[in-house]
Amino acid sequence: MIKKTDQTKKGVELMIPGIVIGVIVLVIVIWLISSYNGFVTLRNKTEEAFSAIDVSLKKRYDLIPNYVETVKGYAKHESETLEKVVAARNQAMTATNIDDKIKQENVLSGALKSLFAVSESYPELKANENFNKLQDQLQRLEEEIAGSRRYYNGVVNRYNTKTELFPGNIIAGIFGFKRKPLFEVSNESERENSTSKNSKERTGGKHYEKVDYLYHNGSHDGCHDFYGDRKQCVCK
Repeated sequence: MIKKTDQTKKGVELMIPGIVIGVIVLVIVIWLISSYNGFVTLRNKTEEAFSAIDVSLKKRYDLIPNYVETVKGYAKHESETLEKVVAARNQAMTATNIDDKIKQENVLSGALKSLFAVSESYPELKANENFNKLQDQLQRLEEEIAGSRRYYNGVVNRYNTKTELFPGNIIAGIFGFKRKPLFEVSNESERENSTSKNSKERTGGKHYEKVDYLYHNGSHDGCHDFYGDRKQCVCK
């Protein structure tokens, strides 16, 4: 009886290291799966966020030709500025990757800013109803793009941080999760000043109060604001 008890104790003692190793392996496997799934979730969110930006950019691409033609009717001497806008639009539309897209969008934004400034010198153009309508639509798209861009950058920052911090960087290295570029806009303050000035003039100098509203393709992951009853989206 004593021998059996001793043998049982020895058997249990021999099993303990195996159980401990099994538990450790199980914890590591669970952590690997959880970390991998976390990376995939964030990666998909960055792609979804950029797709939201792309939708607004395409709307702007469609609007620019009409805007340019309207300006051309009153500002024929500004052909160089108009040609730069058209060329920048075409380059942005044909961009093949995110890095190139961001670069070309910065060029297009700069060209549009110059065109906004040009329009200020033509009172007859500013009095044109069609021009004001197009300008307002373009302004709303700019604000929508800015909001979507802020959401995209927020998600990308989370993703990039996860790829750099330990132990996430180990998973990133093993499975090839690489940093993604931020959608940063050159001369952001100048651009905002230019567009806000045009917006203020068209609204008679009135300011619209921002009201927080969560939105992102129905998932409530992105934050957009409403401008009074105009319902203009702008992410935090």
